[in-house]
Amino acid sequence: MTIRYKTITTEDGLEYNPDFQVGHLLRRAYQRHLVIFQENVKDSSLTSVQFSVLCALVSLGPLSQTELVQCTAVDQGTIRGVLKRLRARSLISFAKDDVDGRKVIVSTTRKGHSLVMDIIPRALKISDLSSADLDQSEREQLQHLLQRLIA
Repeated sequence: MTIRYKTITTEDGLEYNPDFQVGHLLRRAYQRHLVIFQENVKDSSLTSVQFSVLCALVSLGPLSQTELVQCTAVDQGTIRGVLKRLRARSLISFAKDDVDGRKVIVSTTRKGHSLVMDIIPRALKISDLSSADLDQSEREQLQHLLQRLIA
């Protein structure tokens, strides 16, 4: 049984119901996706954010921390912790930039690259499960709308 919000009415007569608000719905959908991710990724110590960082590195090659923040939309504070945990598992490595010695470049290790390759079939299944109640047209529409929202 799902408990639904009741509409809240302000003194000015404005009506607000979280069940119909974009942010609330996106958060609920993301929570559902995270459960599906953890149930299917088969690596209980890998989070979806860590996986997205590894995917960025496999897809784009070595990147600076700033570039990782830009392409993954993970904030600076969070990315530091993510990188620390991935490094502790020997999934990434750090090196000084050849041009700017102050810049640190992050790369996947063979182990990290292999992990991404092993998870990709499950990641595709996770996406399918996350949108399982939608037909193909609705899935395409959802992807299109989400891409527009983040553009």
